[in-house]
Amino acid sequence: MNTERAAAIVGVAESDLGETPGKNVLQLQAQAAKAALDDAGFTKDDVDALFTAGNWAWATNLMLGEYLGIRPAYTDGTNIGGSSFELHIGHAVAGIKAGLFDVALITYGSTQRSDRSRNRPMPIVPLTEQYERPYGLPAPVGAYALAAMRHMHLYGTTSEQLAEIAVATRKWAMLNEKAFMREPIEIADVLASRWIAEPLHLLDCCLVTDGGGAVVVASRRAAARAKKRPVWILGHGETHTHNTIANMPDLTMTGARESGRRAFEMAGVTHDEIDVAEIYDSFTITVLLTLEALGFCKPGEGGAFVSGQRTAPGGPFPMNTNGGGLSYCHPGMYGIFLLIEAARQLRGECGERQVPDARLALVHGTGGVLSSAATLILGRD
Repeated sequence: MNTERAAAIVGVAESDLGETPGKNVLQLQAQAAKAALDDAGFTKDDVDALFTAGNWAWATNLMLGEYLGIRPAYTDGTNIGGSSFELHIGHAVAGIKAGLFDVALITYGSTQRSDRSRNRPMPIVPLTEQYERPYGLPAPVGAYALAAMRHMHLYGTTSEQLAEIAVATRKWAMLNEKAFMREPIEIADVLASRWIAEPLHLLDCCLVTDGGGAVVVASRRAAARAKKRPVWILGHGETHTHNTIANMPDLTMTGARESGRRAFEMAGVTHDEIDVAEIYDSFTITVLLTLEALGFCKPGEGGAFVSGQRTAPGGPFPMNTNGGGLSYCHPGMYGIFLLIEAARQLRGECGERQVPDARLALVHGTGGVLSSAATLILGRD
């Protein structure tokens, strides 16, 4: 394992989740930020770098900094969709290594369920999307349906295999009192749920919820005074390959192939050493494609890899242990919640859903329509 540990996650927290009609986006972020700083034993006065992403304001960092009363020495509002927060972790590590700051606060919030929207204030159709939307491609599910259909055509992947992911994830959610959906489901229930965009059923699709989250990243020096065990950032990688699905180089291979390779190489660990995986699950097909691209199985073998409830509680490959975007929460950009759960697993704080003696975690975010990828390897002492 790579012993160079320049930075660590020292605090994590969610805001209220599910339906939050009494709170706006800034309030959710402030609630999560205060809780994450408390978790670390820090205050807002310790923060000298601010990271956020979203579509809720013209300049999200300016609005957030003003609301929280933070005037950062370093700021980053990079937005590449749901993987933005994994990317922010990598950028925070780079900034800490460069000596630009010691404590970074990363936040996200959305009231997408209460607003009944995806919070995407775009008055005009972006340049390349004009060649898709007029022809009826629903965003974003239509793009994922295209990828799923292509994978089925090439490799014989089945709806039952995709349903394995939804069922396993729900089993984890049943162990998480914060999860939005906790009722048990079986593969037959997934297949009986209505079509959203063939071959994806309703239960192949993520939730639509409100919610916010925050993560505190600290240098080695600052982490020494945190009140909880640090979760060290061992490796990271990022990339993006396209914007619109028509321009995806290969519908069955995502940028996780590159971001994952870089993360593993930087961390100096192997796939067999990973104890728990938190993988973006906007749709069941997202997970299957990501597992293949990251190298946990070969292209075309993802269906077999997840079969037999292999990723469920008690299975040999614990994955999306909070219930994921499919059952726990999904306020539009889910990546920050992957980080929160991974940190808690490595700190041994997950109660019934705790993976025994978890020491290494992989976190992978996906953004856009399989467009962006960011991978992290996290570890504890």
